[in-house]
Amino acid sequence: MEASDTPVSVELQRAYFADIASRYPGWRPDLIPSADPAEVAPPVGAWVVAYVDDEPVGCGGVKRLDDTSAELKRVYLAAAARGRGLGRRLLEQLEQHARVLGYERLRLDTGNLQPEALGLFRSAGYELIPDYNGNTWATHWMEKRLQP
Repeated sequence: MEASDTPVSVELQRAYFADIASRYPGWRPDLIPSADPAEVAPPVGAWVVAYVDDEPVGCGGVKRLDDTSAELKRVYLAAAARGRGLGRRLLEQLEQHARVLGYERLRLDTGNLQPEALGLFRSAGYELIPDYNGNTWATHWMEKRLQP
């Protein structure tokens, strides 16, 4: 676990923002629900950076929504690192952090122009739910109940 405001984490988030902006013209990070460093840090959140051979290739966070629910934030894996199961391992680490923090469910939002993310989340057991956060850029809101 790392802080989301370290240079490595900030660079990964810039790559995430660039990827999202390339898919959704007009999108900007200030138009979506927040993931400020304090929101994705202990004692209520978590931030994970994935490495391959000491090179950072991905990131993601857990943000508290309420006493029993948290939200996945800025889950990203560099294109060169995709297709090797690293996204699933990153997701599993985030889910484990959420369990340790005492959350019973994880939620997320994503858009229809992110088919690889939708595929990962669906295959990991996330199910569609109604809009829970008013993110106008999202088209899919999902939730997974966490097993203790």
